[in-house]
Parts: sequence; structure tokens; C-alpha cells
Amino acid sequence: MQDQQAEIEWRDGGVPVSARFDDPYFSLENGLAETRHVFLDGNGLPGRFRDGFCIGELGFGTGLNFLTAVEAWQAAGAVGTLRFVSFEAFPMAAGDMALALAAFPELAALAPELLAAWRLDGLAMQVGGAELTVVIGDARQRLATWEGVADAWFLDGFSPAKNPELWEPALMAEVARHTAPGGTAATYTAAGFVRRGLAEAGFTVTRKPGYGRKRHMTIAEKP
Repeated sequence: MQDQQAEIEWRDGGVPVSARFDDPYFSLENGLAETRHVFLDGNGLPGRFRDGFCIGELGFGTGLNFLTAVEAWQAAGAVGTLRFVSFEAFPMAAGDMALALAAFPELAALAPELLAAWRLDGLAMQVGGAELTVVIGDARQRLATWEGVADAWFLDGFSPAKNPELWEPALMAEVARHTAPGGTAATYTAAGFVRRGLAEAGFTVTRKPGYGRKRHMTIAEKP
């Protein structure tokens, strides 16, 4: 059953903020640069790309992370198909997504493809050579029933202080269970309970410099 749609407030000159969690969807400084630093660099991408490479994500949001990954895939000249599976409880309306992505002219060639393909029935979408599946519902239930494994994870829920459900140890254990050997995870947060949850799930956890004003972020690798 589909959960509620995202409720958006627009602040600071067009930054989308979740009314439910009172947290912005991307960095107030430079969301695209932050995504590249945290999720691409944090997972060693695009250097690890190969045909069939699978990225898992908690929190699809505006689609910024997905489009940034597709842009990197194309720029790297990767051959084959990139798979991207994202878990989202409160999906954005296509109109709100379009407004949010308009802030990133670098993605202007890809954003219309995503918006044209956008669907919430769980079926795959084809965007820029990538296969996107957005799983709607509470990740704490939906991830447990997913039959796939990811080579890399983008852990991008709202702030752990405001959205602790998406960072709880049981969910981090499911992330680990759905990670291929040698797979990785990256997140903008360095909250202690998140790092402990990842470590208890079997990841080797490292704290790295964050983006902009954020001092630290977290990367994790599964043996």
C-alpha cells in the first residue's frame, strides 16, 4: 500500500524542505557537489562501475542522487546497464521534483527523462541507460522482502535526529544483508549510533571528511 506523498515547503530561494521532517532535501550550499562527494566518492564511483552494477538507496527524495549517478555513469563511458533501487516512504509529486531539479542545470539533459518516466507502481523505469526501481513504503518492511543485493548504498534519509527510523540498527542489518561481498555504503552523517549500527551489521566503518560545513561523513565496506 502506498504511503503518503511528500509534503514540501520551499525556503531560501527554492530549496525543498520536508514539512514532515523539517529537513532540506539537499545541501543549502551545493547539493550536486555534496552528492558527488558523499555518495559517488564515498563509494569509489565511478571507478567501480561495470555492467549490471547495482546501487541501493534509502530515501529517493528529489532524484538528485540517482541523476548524479547516471551522469557519472555516462561520463565514464560505462558499458551496459546501471541498476538503481531506491526505497522511499513519502514520494515527491512530479511537479515538485521538477521544481527541485531545476536548480541543477548540469542535469538538465537527464531530468526530463526521469520526470517523463516517473511512476510509483514499483515497475522499472529506463532513464539515461539506467534501470530505476523506486520501492514505495517503509524501508524497514520493504527492504526485508527485496530479493536483490547492491554493490553500493546511498544512505540518504533525513537527519538521524529527525528521522531515526531510517537509521535504526535493524535496518542497517538489512542493508548489510542486501550488500554484495566487497560492497560499500556511504552517508553524509557521522552520528555515533549510525556508525555503531553499521559496524554491528558487519561493515568496516570509517569516518571521512564531510562536504562543506559538515566535518565528517561515514563510509562502510562489507568484507
